[in-house]
Amino acid sequence: MLVIILLVCVSSVKSTYLQPTPCISRNYGNGGTVCVCNCSYCDSIPRPTRTHPSQFLVYTSNLEGLRFQQSRGRFRPLESCESHVDVDSSSKFQTIFGWGGAFTDATGINIHALPKDTQEVLLRQYFSESGIEYSLCRVPMGGTDFSVRAYSYDDGDPDPLLLNFKLAPEDHVFKIPYIKRAMKLTGHKLRLFGSAWTAPKWMKTNYMYTGLGFIRKSMYQPWANYFVKFLDEYRKFGINFWGLTTGNEPLDAWVPGEKLEVVGWAPRELGTWIRNNLGPTIRNSNYSDTKIMILDDQRIYYPWYVVIALENPVARKYVDGFAVHWYTDKYDPPEALTKTQEIFPEKFILATEASNIPGQNESAVQLGSWERGENYSADIIEDVLNWVTGWVDWNMALNPQGGPNYIQNFVDSPIIINGTSNEFYKQPMFYHLGHFSKFVPSGSVRVGTEVRRSRVEVAAFGRPDGGTAVVLLNRNEEGVILNVKDSSRGVAQVKISPRSISTLLYW
Repeated sequence: MLVIILLVCVSSVKSTYLQPTPCISRNYGNGGTVCVCNCSYCDSIPRPTRTHPSQFLVYTSNLEGLRFQQSRGRFRPLESCESHVDVDSSSKFQTIFGWGGAFTDATGINIHALPKDTQEVLLRQYFSESGIEYSLCRVPMGGTDFSVRAYSYDDGDPDPLLLNFKLAPEDHVFKIPYIKRAMKLTGHKLRLFGSAWTAPKWMKTNYMYTGLGFIRKSMYQPWANYFVKFLDEYRKFGINFWGLTTGNEPLDAWVPGEKLEVVGWAPRELGTWIRNNLGPTIRNSNYSDTKIMILDDQRIYYPWYVVIALENPVARKYVDGFAVHWYTDKYDPPEALTKTQEIFPEKFILATEASNIPGQNESAVQLGSWERGENYSADIIEDVLNWVTGWVDWNMALNPQGGPNYIQNFVDSPIIINGTSNEFYKQPMFYHLGHFSKFVPSGSVRVGTEVRRSRVEVAAFGRPDGGTAVVLLNRNEEGVILNVKDSSRGVAQVKISPRSISTLLYW
């Protein structure tokens, strides 16, 4: 009987993705629903096909349970009705690099807990043409709090020549296999960037993974070489990196009692390391075109931190872009990002980490929370309207507790894995992210929008295939008929349901 069941599952994996399939909904009482997936079934969304210029498509997900529900319409004449949203495709802003999540140890541990066929179903949800088509992912360089232990790639006795540098068992079991499968599943190149949480203890002033510790000045060059060693080791497995950040959340070093692994950097010292060590080391290596991103920390540190760090023109020359996290976004206005872009117009801004952290008396994981999905899409829209070129989530899959996490810093995730029942749950966060990653591919360009007399949040993009994608977020309890005007097409009248996200698509 077991053999028969396994054969059914494998057969279903091959056939499920040929046609769109609906969500199997389940309500856990957290203000929304999840979609349940297992080895034999999961909802899917094929790539949209080009419409006639007189027509448009609308994909809608909402609190009531719709997930990528497709509808069609015809453009009305420009003079037929008053517009609420104007799309100006001639007004162009930043190019989009992509959307995605992080290949953390926790992500791999949870995927690994599933049977092989269910693992395949899950990875297809993120990376295949019938999924939400992630295109840009983060890879931790060593351990994070979402590991089962703290570690670096050269622990033990001091080793400034890095003769003992080697990848960890976690890389071989929980990262590399899933990265390689994701690369095969994507119909386009999957961009990866690496971020280190900590250096080996012997490189740091406090000889600890955590706390107020910095790279010892005598270790500046070995720490830069460490980054190249990481790239070397992953290349052996056919995995190349598009970018690197200078290290995760360096300002955490000053937070009293912080348990996260961290390398602290004051801005001027970080600039010195980039100028004298990291920059020339990367540019003179086999990875000279690798993007170098600075800071990898909260919006609240922009622009002042990077202004100081890059006051030297040589350091500024080596840096390609800025990495920003979302955790202080509610306290700091997005104009800080626009100000940063004005000061450094030659550089890009990329959102590199986000997750819904539980509030007081909240569970880390809230299965089905529509509000947590809204938090994601609202932040994405706010970011891209202020020059952000992409948005990367944190863990792609966690367990029902929100881990594993060796310091019990549990959070939520777009996919939650129930290893006991061999099924996983696609949360509203998954679909909110998908309304961008599915319909706004890498190489899209944000275009101008003007919103009148509407509380719907809007961002529009010109796609590489000549299409236009307009994302419409309605966090209100009332629905609305929205007239979206594009002078090159006409007026698209779109029915927006309460508490919904929709993507309008036309060519």
